[in-house]
Amino acid sequence: MNSNNMRKLALGLLVGAATQLVAVPAFADSQLDRLERMLDARNQMMLDMQRQLDQISTDVDDLRGKVERNSYDLKQMLERQRELYREVDTLSSQQAQQAKETKATNTDAKENQESYSSNLDENQAYEKAVNLILKEKDYQGATKAFNDFIATYPKSVYAPNAHYWLGQLYFAQGQMKAADEHFTAVVAAKDSSKRADALLKLGAIAQKANDNAKATQYYQQVVKEFPSSTTATQAQAALNKLGQ
Repeated sequence: MNSNNMRKLALGLLVGAATQLVAVPAFADSQLDRLERMLDARNQMMLDMQRQLDQISTDVDDLRGKVERNSYDLKQMLERQRELYREVDTLSSQQAQQAKETKATNTDAKENQESYSSNLDENQAYEKAVNLILKEKDYQGATKAFNDFIATYPKSVYAPNAHYWLGQLYFAQGQMKAADEHFTAVVAAKDSSKRADALLKLGAIAQKANDNAKATQYYQQVVKEFPSSTTATQAQAALNKLGQ
């Protein structure tokens, strides 16, 4: 091989080597740029996702706060409604009790006007016994007072009423035998305005003792003797339950 050819070959090898040396850095730079762009894109995506998560967390906290406030408001409203219901129930009970006491007082006053004793001590003793029930709610004291009244004034115009009150007191205490005796005493007083109620109570006492035949007789007597009264309506209802 001559010298010219040798020089050409050497020159070609040098040019090829130089080209490779230049191409490698260019390729590496391109790959690095691509990786950097990918990393930047991923970082941006992660930042966006984090912002979205932060926003969602904030929204959830807001919703939780609203739910808690609404729950508290609802609880307060329900509690207030319960208070109102209790107040209404209390007022209704008080009004019903007042109406009951007023009715009882008016009834007793009417009876006193129809049959009034000229004995001042007798009047005061009876009124005191009645007040123990209606005003003081001292039922044990009233029981003693009415028994003392009957013992002191056995012929009093108030005696049938006193027997009726005692019948009611003993009936409420479950002392049916004593209640029966006093209601029977009321029925024996033909002019007593309490006869119908006493007969109704005697029927109830007999019914509690499972003596339905006797109870039926009392109820039928009420319906027969006092056909237009409220007591007769109650007696008829009791008869219906007994199948009469």
